[in-house]
Amino acid sequence: MSADTKIAELLTELHQLIKQTQEERSRSEHNLLNIQKTHERMQTENKTSPYYRTKLRGLYTTARADAEAECSILRHALDKIAEIKSLLEERRIAAKMAGVNSDNDPPRKTMRRGVLMTLLQQSAMTLPLWIGKPGDSPPPLCGAMPASSDYVAKQGDKVAARVKAVDGDEQWILAEVVSYSHSANKRHTLSRRRIIPLPQWKANPETDPEALFSKDQLVLALYPQTTCFYRALIHTHPHRPQDDYSVLFEDTSYADGYSPPLNVAQRYVVACKENKKK
Repeated sequence: MSADTKIAELLTELHQLIKQTQEERSRSEHNLLNIQKTHERMQTENKTSPYYRTKLRGLYTTARADAEAECSILRHALDKIAEIKSLLEERRIAAKMAGVNSDNDPPRKTMRRGVLMTLLQQSAMTLPLWIGKPGDSPPPLCGAMPASSDYVAKQGDKVAARVKAVDGDEQWILAEVVSYSHSANKRHTLSRRRIIPLPQWKANPETDPEALFSKDQLVLALYPQTTCFYRALIHTHPHRPQDDYSVLFEDTSYADGYSPPLNVAQRYVVACKENKKK
């Protein structure tokens, strides 16, 4: 089965799941309305009789079952979206590699800076939010959670990579795991210790605060409007899932050695492998 056919099938299944979600929500609304009306009658009569207690117990049991059913459908839909994104990424990489290996294709033009910055911003905004079941712990590569010790970056993964610059100095850059870099026209063969995988999920501060970097923690953060990572201290962490980190970049041009607070998306903040300079 071709990737296009599989994607079309998944989109159809996703559409059906969205319809099921709406149907489930419509059914549950009637029960929620009954709960509201029951509470209003109890307040009017200013008493809680055995009848009302029994009725509310049944209504809340039904409401919980309705919510769990809707949650199950939504999780299934999220799985379909993840499959679609994976297939699209595989197709994009395959097309990119086909261009690399073709001697007949004209050289690709360098992407304009503004376009690249927009793509980076979109990538940060569309990073999926980890939504675990009650009792689940955030997985590796969720927010500040590090990759597992045996993790091997896959083709297409976004990483921070430590490479040699033109002047010979080493720096951390935003990179994609491919066999060839169009932007640099140079192969980079790097050991695992020179690669830091970027988060694959955003962490929800309201449910998984342990998956966020803490205040004053040393990190590597993507400097705004660049593709380079620099050492920084966490100034404030996100308070809502869509919020950015506020970080202080190391900068000797300031008296205290740090820049004013700058916002960096969760997608582009990773643990620093180096020790902080004293």
